[in-house]
Amino acid sequence: MGVAKKFAVLLCAEDSDYVKKRYGGYYGVFVEMLAEEGETWDVFRVANGEFPDDDEIGDFDGFVITGSCNDAHGSDVWICRLVSLLKKLDSLKKKVLGICFGHQILSRALGGKTGRSMSGWDIGVRTIHLSTTSSKLLSSLKIPTTLSIIECHRDEVRELPPKAEVIAWSEKTGIEMFRYGDHMMGIQGHPEYTKDILFHLIDRLTQRCYIEDSYGEELKGKSETVEPHKEAWKKLCTSFLKGRL
Repeated sequence: MGVAKKFAVLLCAEDSDYVKKRYGGYYGVFVEMLAEEGETWDVFRVANGEFPDDDEIGDFDGFVITGSCNDAHGSDVWICRLVSLLKKLDSLKKKVLGICFGHQILSRALGGKTGRSMSGWDIGVRTIHLSTTSSKLLSSLKIPTTLSIIECHRDEVRELPPKAEVIAWSEKTGIEMFRYGDHMMGIQGHPEYTKDILFHLIDRLTQRCYIEDSYGEELKGKSETVEPHKEAWKKLCTSFLKGRL
């Protein structure tokens, strides 16, 4: 029998009471999507300063970086510490999957540039297009070359790290996904989200006056009629993280 694989979620957000109660926090959301039988999954609440020790990093087969309310281009102590950790994981060729903020901070750590999106908030279910090279790479997964995904962000990767490759784009965002070597991948959207989580976040954004109430209702209305390709995203993310691509 092989040794059980071990993964960690680097949690960059505070769990809302709703997400904690319904899903066991964002850690629970990611485990639901990515965990397979026989694996061990840990969580490090990096936004609270909780990081893996240097001597335990080698025990993990892969890491997932979550979304966050913070800016990936910020200079908070924990963000700078996370950048250092990601550089270390790159040098060790550890598998790393970055989601939303995680996608942006991964790009920053590898030498790319992030910042506010030129086109404003992107919230809802959006269609993204796999690049020609990536669709060949992913052909073994038998997934569509256009995929719907839930988005909720106002920052973006503006410039790719050197040697990184764009593997998906949308009409709103030029770098929806990128790949760096065989071990690091970023996804701007949220393959782990349900529409229930999206609507919860829209409510929180309106309550905090980030978006107008009327715009929030409009976004919900538009999102009601379309579904994200959750199973295809699950297959893509697990295949990458577990080295099956």
